[in-house]
Amino acid sequence: METALLIVSVLLIAIVLLQSNKASDAGQIISGGNTELFQIQKERGSELFISRLTVLLGAIFFILSFLLYIS
Repeated sequence: METALLIVSVLLIAIVLLQSNKASDAGQIISGGNTELFQIQKERGSELFISRLTVLLGAIFFILSFLLYIS
């Protein structure tokens, strides 16, 4: 069980690092350099896949951590 948690942890870290950097766009609010920040943008293709995979791996991580805690 610990091995599965370790594998999910490494995959979760890797997939989060692959996501597009939306936090750097938020830093441009003060300077006014980003006009597209508050526009609704739909995720498509690989970005949508990575986003859904992140949620799935996060849920698996939570479940495995909880199971290890109660056992």
